[in-house]
Amino acid sequence: MSDYGFSREARTGSSEGYVIEVEGEAMGRVDLHFLASSAVAGTLCVPTAFDDADIEDLIAEIDERLVLSHDADRADFVVTVWRGAVVGVYSEADEEE
Repeated sequence: MSDYGFSREARTGSSEGYVIEVEGEAMGRVDLHFLASSAVAGTLCVPTAFDDADIEDLIAEIDERLVLSHDADRADFVVTVWRGAVVGVYSEADEEE
């Protein structure tokens, strides 16, 4: 098992969003959408330092720990991966202050 932690930030009836942590520090994000077809669509954001092997290992971990625990009979897991850097978090609540 890797050292990844997953902190859920959002949940709806058909989706979940997680911050991915290593040693308590945020390093990425994954959003999962559970589709009516029993497939799961994911968007994964990872740091620029991640290579293809790192990405594949993380996807396997997400599948095992988050996707299969939600729906063990899923038909497919399709992941779109973005590699880059966090710019910030923007909110209308911040503009009102």
